[in-house]
Amino acid sequence: MLMVGPPGSGKSMLAQRLPSILPPLGARELLECSMIASIAGELSGGKLSDRRPFRAPHHSASMAAMVGGGLRAKPGEVSLAHRGVLFLDEFPEFSPVVLDSLRQPLEAGESVIARANHRVTYPAKMQLVAAMNPCRCGMAGEPGHTCSRGAKCASDYQARISGPLLDRIDLRVDVPAVTASDLIRPHAAETSETVKARVLAARAVQAERYSGLGLAAETVNAHCSASMIETIAEPDAGGRQLLNDAAEQMKFSARAYHRILKVARTLADLDGSEMVRRIHLAEAISYRVAGERLPAAA
Repeated sequence: MLMVGPPGSGKSMLAQRLPSILPPLGARELLECSMIASIAGELSGGKLSDRRPFRAPHHSASMAAMVGGGLRAKPGEVSLAHRGVLFLDEFPEFSPVVLDSLRQPLEAGESVIARANHRVTYPAKMQLVAAMNPCRCGMAGEPGHTCSRGAKCASDYQARISGPLLDRIDLRVDVPAVTASDLIRPHAAETSETVKARVLAARAVQAERYSGLGLAAETVNAHCSASMIETIAEPDAGGRQLLNDAAEQMKFSARAYHRILKVARTLADLDGSEMVRRIHLAEAISYRVAGERLPAAA
């Protein structure tokens, strides 16, 4: 997920709250996370970590720190965030080489570290959550603010993130600025416990689905193969027509097409629907293309 919004809009706070709505670690997940943390030297004495990981490296992190490496090929942040959340604040401020090193872990769910005489693979099935300002100045597109550099400020800033990496990000969300009236007269909102209950119900549906297909109960929609998601996320007639029209008009890649199906399947699970409907696909597509409005916002 990529959140785009001005400073102070709550992007970091939203990311930090995400683990609170995720289900607790299962026995297998707990063991995997503890083994990785132990190899990295973050656990000692045979302890186990029962907390879902949340990692937030600084934007000065090197490629070895991000995907793993060093003299003994230790796991990096992508593996330390396995079964949890990897949060990258100030996304474009990371080195382009470091950002592009995330492409393989995001696609395969593992980080491969190759050396002259050995090869090490660490699991890296994490949720990438990134946050960025709309431009380097931070306030492009906000009412009452004018960027002194114009539209080029936003386009240059966003260009630091490569197209292939953006193609692997399923949700692009615009986060508006928080006004004083929002703080003085806050609106009623769902609690984390309410949202968590809905997430747990959707995860239970997915666990039952994939267990019946002979996969591990920890499997989620994001980990499905292309052929499997086409089967379990077969949309209704209206949804199929919408997806075909959107794919032709917006020139979706094959990867984007299957990732939209995965998001739509998840939205249907959260909605308690066995069928992926047009409304689920419409929402999934809207998340996919939201970030494309960024350059015009300046």
